Amino acid sequence: MSLAARLLTLIDGTSLDEVELPPGISVLDPMRGEHVSEVKRIVHAFHHRFYTDERPRRLLLGINPGRLGAGSTGLCFTDTKRCESDLGIQVNGIRTHEPSSDFFYRMIRSMGGAERFYSRHYVQAVCPLGFTRIGANGRPVNLNYYDDLRLRAAVTPLIIEWLTALMETGMSREVVYCIGAGKNLSYLNELNTMIQFAERITPLEHPRYIMQYKARQLDAYIEKYRKLLDA
Repeated sequence: MSLAARLLTLIDGTSLDEVELPPGISVLDPMRGEHVSEVKRIVHAFHHRFYTDERPRRLLLGINPGRLGAGSTGLCFTDTKRCESDLGIQVNGIRTHEPSSDFFYRMIRSMGGAERFYSRHYVQAVCPLGFTRIGANGRPVNLNYYDDLRLRAAVTPLIIEWLTALMETGMSREVVYCIGAGKNLSYLNELNTMIQFAERITPLEHPRYIMQYKARQLDAYIEKYRKLLDA
């Protein structure tokens, strides 16, 4: 089996069906959502394009899917706009623009583009499925796995199983990059003492934080990403 086949087997088989979530929290599962057929097509096309080989990859771990990024395409930090412009994968019936994806693909272009970047790296999430709850305006809003202690406790067994299986598909254990230098990093470090999936964990500032609060220093953050990921 190629790396693509192993990853797709893992992704296709991951669900929260057996996890009891706290009241008021819903699962954001792009592979079983409103646009399931289109998202599956995108995810499979992406993996078959970039991972039909046996080279180990360095893993980058975000938090969990959000509605406008991975929630729309099934690909972490990839909205529909960047899916088409940078990956060359047409998206039908879905249109999203996500600032995190804007930063992420500026960084990828600075490293030589998608072909070169994904030949060395793989991007996923600590928790493969996302979460929402109803906000003050009565509409769903994104929820991180660590925003609710009951949610974190409920999904930790799944996360341990997920990360263990993900590393075994063909990820390098020399270094894992944590996207999010706060609670996501703290949680990953805690897990690493339990299951030892990486020799070291290197933090990277979250793209949304950069775009929202550090936009004037965008080029400096892109350079920081490039230097750490090329190390």
